[in-house]
Amino acid sequence: MNAVERIQELKAKRKAIILAHNYQPPEVQDIADYVGDSLGLSQTAASTDAEVIVFCGVDFMAESAKILSPEKKVILPDSDAMCPMSAMCTDLELAPVKERYPEAAIVAYVNTSAAVKALADVCCTSANAVRVVGKVSQERIIFVPDKNLGAYVQRFHPEKDIMLWPGHCPTHHDISVQNIMDLKRQHPRAKLMVHPECTPEVIDLADNVSSTEGMIGYAKASEAEELIVGTEVDMTHRLRKEVPGKTFIPVPGAICPNMKRTTLSSLIKALEDLSPEILLPPETIEAARKPLQRMMEIGRGD
Repeated sequence: MNAVERIQELKAKRKAIILAHNYQPPEVQDIADYVGDSLGLSQTAASTDAEVIVFCGVDFMAESAKILSPEKKVILPDSDAMCPMSAMCTDLELAPVKERYPEAAIVAYVNTSAAVKALADVCCTSANAVRVVGKVSQERIIFVPDKNLGAYVQRFHPEKDIMLWPGHCPTHHDISVQNIMDLKRQHPRAKLMVHPECTPEVIDLADNVSSTEGMIGYAKASEAEELIVGTEVDMTHRLRKEVPGKTFIPVPGAICPNMKRTTLSSLIKALEDLSPEILLPPETIEAARKPLQRMMEIGRGD
């Protein structure tokens, strides 16, 4: 029995669903029941009737699944799969800022810990951040933790006073203008898609700025035969599967090492042992569920 067959056998035995983010290794994406961006993954986690959710991603994603489905067992195959951006904003750091600006709404990017979400008024993903901020009634907003996504949102809402937290995604932040210009010279007819976690200077060069799910829609609709993909390299795997016949060019070195921690072997072990399990205090789940549910009620908006 090979690894894929063993995973399928264990999945049926455990009544499990395997969720994978678009940045997971190709072989993990291929075995998953659902592959998507943070919003789609959250929606799937909230609606599944599976007894076990195996989350192939990073820590905050598995925590969100537990918050939305607290009665289910949620497994993160590698407990060291941590998001560095999420670690750049803690509840201990955010709490005094929340107290200092009581009139402000806290908009927490889904790339945050459960404890940070518990302090937020509403969560957002890169797919709906602009829409979410537009729905917030307060003029002043504390946007955590991604300064690049927050700055992108500010472009669409000049009427808002958006206070940017000094966090970022290292993988996206390190995609440079030089990287992009080199690829544009090599592929002069290619359109450029970038993620809004990229720097403002890179965003200014883009033909399309969107979440990973938005990139699929743009690639399908575009007449371009070549597209430069300004996000984590393994997004190109899903793009090639869903938009065959087009050429997708990754940015060299745009790799999230934490997203690569999940392997078929760790997936097998997770299903065998039902661990490492995500466990959160009930009060944290209760507090964090409200901003996540509000985010899902607002939806994608694209």
